[in-house]
Amino acid sequence: MGQQQLLLLVLGIVIVGLAVVVGIQAFGENQKKANADAITNDVIRIASDAQAWALKPTAFGGGNGEFTDVTLAKLSYEVSNGAYSNLNGTYRMGITTAASGGSTGTLTIVGCDADNGNQVTSEVSGTGPGNISTTAANVDTCPTADPS
Repeated sequence: MGQQQLLLLVLGIVIVGLAVVVGIQAFGENQKKANADAITNDVIRIASDAQAWALKPTAFGGGNGEFTDVTLAKLSYEVSNGAYSNLNGTYRMGITTAASGGSTGTLTIVGCDADNGNQVTSEVSGTGPGNISTTAANVDTCPTADPS
C-alpha cells in the first residue's frame, strides 16, 4: 500500500508541475498579444491625432490639409530622443512626399516594443477613416530613426 501512495503522490506532483508550466507559457503568449494590441491602439490614436491636426487650418496651429510639418511634439506627445515612449512601446513618425508631386505625402508611424518582439506600422495617406492602414510584425530590434 505504501508504494501505491508514493506513486500517486509523484504522479500528482508531475501533473501539477505540467499545469504550472502550461499556465506560464499561456500567460507569456497572452502578454505578447496584449502588448501588440496596445501598440496597435496607440499607433491608430497617433494617426487619428495627426489627421485631426492636418484638418486644422494653419491659423489654428494645424496642417491645412497636409501632413508635411506634423511631428509628435506638435501633436502634444512628450518626445525624447526623437521618439514618444510609454509603457507599451516606443513610437516614431516620418513623412514621405507624394510620388505624384502632391504635397500631402504619406505619414508613417512605427510603434515598437523589442522586449515582446512587437512592431506595428501605420501609414496615413489622407484625412479620412479609410486612409489609415496598419500592419504588425515580429521583430528582434526596434528602429532608431524616424521612418521615411
